[in-house]
Amino acid sequence: MDFMGIAYFHNKWINFGFTRRQHQCTKIHSSKMASSCCKISQIILVFVFFLFFIFPVCPVESVNFNGSNQNFHPKKESLKMKFIRNRLMKINKPSLKTILSPDGDLIDCVLSHQQPAFDHPLLKGQKPMDLPERPKGQIPTSSMFEENVQLWAMSGEFCPEGTIPIRRTREQDFLRASSIRRFGRKIRRPIRRDSSSNGHEHAVGYVSGDQYYGAKASINVWAPRVVNQYEFSLSQLWVISGSFGDDLNTIEAGWQVSPELYGDNYPRFFTYWTSDAYQATGCYNLLCSGFVQTNNRIAIGAAISPISSYNGGQFDISLLIWKDPKHGNWWLKFGNGDLVGYWPSFLFTHLRDHASMVQFGGEVVNNRASNSHTSTQMGSGHFAGEGFGKASYFRNLQVVDWDNSLIPLSNLRVLADRPNCYNIQGGINRVWGNYFYYGGPGRNSRCP
Repeated sequence: MDFMGIAYFHNKWINFGFTRRQHQCTKIHSSKMASSCCKISQIILVFVFFLFFIFPVCPVESVNFNGSNQNFHPKKESLKMKFIRNRLMKINKPSLKTILSPDGDLIDCVLSHQQPAFDHPLLKGQKPMDLPERPKGQIPTSSMFEENVQLWAMSGEFCPEGTIPIRRTREQDFLRASSIRRFGRKIRRPIRRDSSSNGHEHAVGYVSGDQYYGAKASINVWAPRVVNQYEFSLSQLWVISGSFGDDLNTIEAGWQVSPELYGDNYPRFFTYWTSDAYQATGCYNLLCSGFVQTNNRIAIGAAISPISSYNGGQFDISLLIWKDPKHGNWWLKFGNGDLVGYWPSFLFTHLRDHASMVQFGGEVVNNRASNSHTSTQMGSGHFAGEGFGKASYFRNLQVVDWDNSLIPLSNLRVLADRPNCYNIQGGINRVWGNYFYYGGPGRNSRCP
């Protein structure tokens, strides 16, 4: 396998069988009803005989929760909805305040110590840790606008101190999912960077061959067109360790357009993590226990605003992920403001120590729904050669070394799976340091 490969594994469809039995008992006290009671008792005896001796030999029909577009019988449908409601109760925590975003999101202000992270057995009863020592050598690289804004915060409302903003998950989010059981997680499938048959295509810059303790980049934000509900387009950085087998560890952050996950085409700030190659651990954002949020002004999963336009204003976000040398947790910084939170070190195996690779770039899903390449765009939807204002970019790429210092990249390499569909071109200068342009339209005359 190409060492650039990120391992995904095919989603195994798992059926849940549920059996529901009911037993009613009626006590009758009136003497006038004695005769009727006798008859009813005989009926009950026959019914009990049926339950104990006939019913157990009948097969129990299983219910598949994975397909959202299947036809369900009423009883199956109620079981599916019960499964969804139970999950929603775990994900959505009690809030002190709820803010309505212009895009329709509901942002709940949840007490910090009640966030989903603290459902984890190793975090129960704890509170977020104190802020860590930040990497040395940080240059205040402001984004192309003074301060990043998320749509939900445009009203000027924020969550109170001691709470964190969480985008509320709703019933329709589950019902859109291709796999209800794996909602909030990536579908497991093998990925090879030397083949596009798996459906995931990349244009990335990467460094490897050393020990990395973090990474930083400023990422140009666009709203690429995604033509299929089960496709997505994202731009992110990956902090990676492991053998690219079942033990793959990754920490990921960036922006994504995912109609399946969010129900719209807004670019949204997102995070992801896994310690077993996307099999059973990890999830997007705060949809499972793991990531501990400490910030009351940034909502993970919320839409980013403003966004870039072709031949118009260009806007980017700055992301920094690094390992706290004191406690070993991996912290996330978004923009030039406060820290967002951290991934506890115990979530990982290889990343408990350091990363062996860092990647920056774009990824799309190509479902080939009409037996042709998808027209889902990457980045701005334009090729790298068009340059600033037209192509999407990553700039000021850096890594964190063993001494908790930010340093420039010394061996950046670039790679595109399908350069006729999406491509990448790297460079370096005094203002942007290491950078690259990337992206593309997907289907075109050279990408049928």
